[in-house]
Amino acid sequence: MLSPEKITIDLTSKEALVLFEFLYRFYNEDSYTFEDEAEQKVLCKLEGILEGQLVELVHPDYVRFLAEAREQVRADD
Repeated sequence: MLSPEKITIDLTSKEALVLFEFLYRFYNEDSYTFEDEAEQKVLCKLEGILEGQLVELVHPDYVRFLAEAREQVRADD
């Protein structure tokens, strides 16, 4: 059976914030390696989607929001 054309990824806002920060940092470091250009394109697209959805990114308390999100994600089962 073939995969559907689109899928939905269900993340809490805190999980999305943690994931965005990882992707942003990942792209701004020189030490990452992709096996294929397609991997880079998909991760870049995911980062862009998150950037368009997360209002916390432009908030002055972003660092605090990120710390709280990381703490909650670690604590979740």
